[in-house]
Amino acid sequence: MTEAHPSTRTAAGTNGRGFRVRALGEIAIRCRDRAAMERFYEEVIGLELYARRPGGITFFKIADGYQGHTAVLALFHDEARVAEPAPQNAFHHMALTVGWEEQAAAASHFDRLGIPYRFQDFDWTGWRGLFVKDPEGNTVELVAAKPGRAG
Repeated sequence: MTEAHPSTRTAAGTNGRGFRVRALGEIAIRCRDRAAMERFYEEVIGLELYARRPGGITFFKIADGYQGHTAVLALFHDEARVAEPAPQNAFHHMALTVGWEEQAAAASHFDRLGIPYRFQDFDWTGWRGLFVKDPEGNTVELVAAKPGRAG
């Protein structure tokens, strides 16, 4: 993470824009097999089903979010109507925050299910990632801050 130079920050932390991002609102993924994706995110990752909407869209709650906007994962079936045409996919991965001690439990859970995973340390941030693939090959990271690491 690159910090803005202190002289360019305003008192409110907005860098003169008048706003700053406060939290994740939504991650949206197009999928071919929505049922398999729903099972993965609910049963393997443990997200809570938030809503199923007409037209092939499923929402899972990630966290309470900011000022009443629940942070969600949205799964759009390939044929779901959306406001924009489907672009070429540039999605790299999503990271979901867990506790440091929970990563070992997640790895054990993945072992029981026969799901391959890998750990990666990010020493420059004090974080460690636990990476898995969802049924459509998207990378999901369960990221945690190392104990004693602030921020």
